Amino acid sequence: MKSRSSFDAPGSFRWRAYVLIGLLICSASALVYRAVNLQLVDHSFLAKEGDARFSRVAEISAHRGTITDRYGEPLAVSTPVDSIWANPKELALAPDQLPRLASALKQDRQELTRRITSNLDRDFLYLARHRQPSEAEQIKALGIPGVYLSREYRRFYPSGEVAGHILGFTNVDDAGQEGLELAFDHWLAGENGAKRVIQDRYGRIVQNVESIRPARPGRDLVLSIDLRIQYLAYRELKGAIRDRGASAGSVVVLDIATGEVLAMVNQPAYNPNDRDQMIAATYRNRAATDIFEPGSSIKPFFVAAGIASGKYDDRSIIDTSPGYFKVGVKPIEDEHNLGAVNIATVLAKSSNVGMARLALSLAPEQIWTTLTHLGFGQVTTSGYPGESAGLLANYSQWRPIGIATMSHGYGLSVTPLQLAHAYATIGAHGLVRPVSFLRVDTPPVGQRVLDDHACRELIGMLESVVVAEGATGKRAAIPGYRVSGKTGTAWKATAGGYSTDRFMAVFGGVAPATNPRLAAVVVIDEPQGTEHQGGTVSAPVFSQIVGGALRLLAVAPDKSVNAPEELPSTPTPSTVRTAALQ
Repeated sequence: MKSRSSFDAPGSFRWRAYVLIGLLICSASALVYRAVNLQLVDHSFLAKEGDARFSRVAEISAHRGTITDRYGEPLAVSTPVDSIWANPKELALAPDQLPRLASALKQDRQELTRRITSNLDRDFLYLARHRQPSEAEQIKALGIPGVYLSREYRRFYPSGEVAGHILGFTNVDDAGQEGLELAFDHWLAGENGAKRVIQDRYGRIVQNVESIRPARPGRDLVLSIDLRIQYLAYRELKGAIRDRGASAGSVVVLDIATGEVLAMVNQPAYNPNDRDQMIAATYRNRAATDIFEPGSSIKPFFVAAGIASGKYDDRSIIDTSPGYFKVGVKPIEDEHNLGAVNIATVLAKSSNVGMARLALSLAPEQIWTTLTHLGFGQVTTSGYPGESAGLLANYSQWRPIGIATMSHGYGLSVTPLQLAHAYATIGAHGLVRPVSFLRVDTPPVGQRVLDDHACRELIGMLESVVVAEGATGKRAAIPGYRVSGKTGTAWKATAGGYSTDRFMAVFGGVAPATNPRLAAVVVIDEPQGTEHQGGTVSAPVFSQIVGGALRLLAVAPDKSVNAPEELPSTPTPSTVRTAALQ
């Protein structure tokens, strides 16, 4: 007789088979449901999440425009660098990699850890900016999750501190902060682009998907600066500051025919490639922003006012006897009693008495009009950021003592750029042209502010400052070229008055005198030693810079190198008329 279990075996097997088949059907149904759900219901959400992990919008950095001198020599260029950034959320998942990362970045491990852990709510954190591409690639090769590179550009200045004050500098984001980098930031700045890419888990781009916005590079800028003259002016000024123990100095060289700034240098200087040197005391452009009382270098423009009034010309005689006189209670004195002399001698010997008598004989409005037409008391048209307008009070506020002291350079203030611009206007025979830091291809016509003949007379008078016996500006002479200019030495203002042992030494002028091409001003602040006058300190610097510049520009000499120094012909007594001095 068969046992019961043997009859039940087939039924039990079928039951287990049904259960197994049912489980398989349920599993298959669940898989089908899940597949349908993923493909149809949750597709957009999952695609978005996938894109967030592997598809990114990458920024395309646009480089800043290049700045060159007038002949195309680079003054400021943008070089590619890489910045290293991290996603703190991803990097925090690999804490064991932080010591390697800190070592590669040359940063403190604890500080790096603190920065990562305190920014877990962010997706972007800079770890290091502007590293060399080779160094950045070494860090990328570590394969640390959450660490990425981004291409940026860093400004580089090939001429270093030679042109630093003109150019200024940019910040870490390549935006202009000072100088022409700031003034023309809208022109130089590029516009970054964007593209969609697919990256692997190490942040490497494996595919460019689409271009969202193309990058627009910045536009190039061509300056008026002649780098050869700039180097020359930098060398001569730096040497003079060193040799004289001076605290600071400035030089401006202008092209008279176009108004272009060919050179502008200051001391002390700074290197815009070194961010540690970027402090206001060193990076401000003293030639455009700092004001000073010009001393006797202002006298030619009072003479210009006298000529414009019709009371004076190159034959006029001014009696300076007995070498002093009082305006109110203030004595005006000369070092020597010059007696009755012509205006050329007043300028050559820098007579304060003669100049004060001339100024007091003129209507204050006449003086003020001439000075304002020459640009004093207002900013030039250069557009340089932070440029000062100087100080020139309205003539309605003037008093006789103020006019007398102003005539030899006290009671008004100018910038080196303003003063150079005024000399350039005299050199252009009365035509004022806009000051330009950009190359000018077509010289502007200019606006007439002084009579042509009057300016020619004044240039002839100023030549005696350089060639006359005992004149103050003889060290400004340039072999082969006739020079017209004026020295200036001014006490520096202090609290409650003027210092008697701190000076500003100035020389301004034009050359060649026959047909002026260049105007220049040299200002040296607080020269030390017994020789502190403009004629002994600043005039030799003018000679070296302007003489070298004329030769570089191939300007034809207007005087024989071996010819003896000669004054313009002296008028005979029959042609001399004595000016009425009230």
